[in-house]
Amino acid sequence: MTSENAYKPVIVTGLSGAGLSSVLKSLEDLGFEVFDNFPISLVPSLLEESENKGALAIGIDTRTRGFSPNAVLQTVKDIDAFLVYITCDDEALQQRFTETRRKHPLAENQTIKAGIEKEREILRPLKAKANLTIDSTALSVHDLRHMLEGHFGSRLENNLSISVVSFGFRHGLPREADIVMDVRFLKNPHWDGKLKSKTGLDKDVGAYIETDPEFKNFIKSFESLLEPLIPRYAREGKHYLTIAIGCTGGQHRSVYCTEMIGQWLKAKEYTTHITHRDIKT
Repeated sequence: MTSENAYKPVIVTGLSGAGLSSVLKSLEDLGFEVFDNFPISLVPSLLEESENKGALAIGIDTRTRGFSPNAVLQTVKDIDAFLVYITCDDEALQQRFTETRRKHPLAENQTIKAGIEKEREILRPLKAKANLTIDSTALSVHDLRHMLEGHFGSRLENNLSISVVSFGFRHGLPREADIVMDVRFLKNPHWDGKLKSKTGLDKDVGAYIETDPEFKNFIKSFESLLEPLIPRYAREGKHYLTIAIGCTGGQHRSVYCTEMIGQWLKAKEYTTHITHRDIKT
């Protein structure tokens, strides 16, 4: 998000079941005035009546009266809005609809899968024009809130929010990552029988990793890389930065390095969230 977009109203759209309601609730908690499923033709009038246009969020989806991709895009243009698109993998969407026993709004007498495919095709023009796309497939409600805090809470505070996340390459890259660091070259506690079942949050695991002769130089070099980059991201108007640190399974090396980098960023007084995506609890 660029600085010139900092105070635009926000329109949130996307796939049914992808988390639009959760996004709107998080925005409301952040101080936005939120309107869900608001008739498209009335949006310009709503904006005129709003006292704080920069903290206005409107949810629009395929259930909305007067909905069409062209109508949404025209409204975005007319009110100069920031468009957010929420998406999710088909498998996860099917599971959510099955678990909640809800009918997909576009499925009619067809399967949930057919409804998802139909809606995804209808919404394709909106995804292509979105200022921000959020994939909720692997995000918890807390992760989603942290992401929104970074993008929108910090824009109201004129601040950069940083998320440092550990992950395992075997489980895939975090989709939201801006910077990815691979620490699989470090000494692996997995091969020590006493440490295998522990995580990088345990002191003896951290002590083991630090015995790697390359560890200290690596951490220092990574910090030296980040130090000049972060202010430049902020100057370019970016309000949320995700640094992902990965090892093979996301249990030991990436977790410990994430803690180290996260604490270093906090000491620099950056708003920092530390998350361990693949740690077993």
